[in-house]
Amino acid sequence: MQVESLHIYALKGARATDLAEAAVESRGLSHDRRWMLVDENGRFLTQREQPRLATVNAAADDSGLTVSGDGAKNLHIPVPPPETEKLPLTLWKQAVEGYAAGAAADAWFSDYLRIPCRLVFQGGLARAVSQDYAPQGSQTGYADGFPLLVANAASLADLNARLETPLPMNRFRPNIVISGAEAWAEDAWKKIRIGGIEIAIVKPCTRCIVTTTDQKTGERHGNEPLRSLKDFRLLRRPGMTGVVFGQNAVPLGAGAIRAGDAVEVLETGPSAFDAT
Repeated sequence: MQVESLHIYALKGARATDLAEAAVESRGLSHDRRWMLVDENGRFLTQREQPRLATVNAAADDSGLTVSGDGAKNLHIPVPPPETEKLPLTLWKQAVEGYAAGAAADAWFSDYLRIPCRLVFQGGLARAVSQDYAPQGSQTGYADGFPLLVANAASLADLNARLETPLPMNRFRPNIVISGAEAWAEDAWKKIRIGGIEIAIVKPCTRCIVTTTDQKTGERHGNEPLRSLKDFRLLRRPGMTGVVFGQNAVPLGAGAIRAGDAVEVLETGPSAFDAT
């Protein structure tokens, strides 16, 4: 098995950046979902409510975030200094914080999405991962709940064999795509190793309407793949009810991983489907 591809989403909900190499940090891949949009009430915004976010290119480095979109001028947004105002935010049911990115960024996104919104930056602000699934002390960025999302290329091939129109992997917005495994083998993985870095596989990823959104155009197309996944990937368990594709994961070390790196399965166990 090997790493087929690597991806980050510098701005939560925006278009992916494909990488040949990525730095793994405690909160996931470097620069992954450290920026986020919120509405007037401080509640997070994603493609669920704003599918047009799929048309936003967002590139991050240590200096800040550069964004562009259809018909919009490029904007570079510097990393806010530590003395910047911290805003109280809501990400799902979790209270978090973020540094205000500034009026220019807020205006750019409010104009592009045609709604009032603000951009925030996580910086070094802590955000804990659910202790029900992850190792104690685990942290994450502004991802939905976990630092990494791991997907299996063979599982997508099996799903696509059931669809009238095959879908690309970007519909599922993974960080790490693995090839060379059997379809759905990831259900039993508990720990893997990539490039010397161990990664705990902690929870199946239940999927939402974002998977029906074209990641190039921001357009929604019917109810696939959700309809087909419901036929054979529906999970009903406390805390994880829904259709499943991919696995949430937590890095257990830091370092670099690369496309083409070997993937070793260190631990396996019963899958969440075995317990249903």
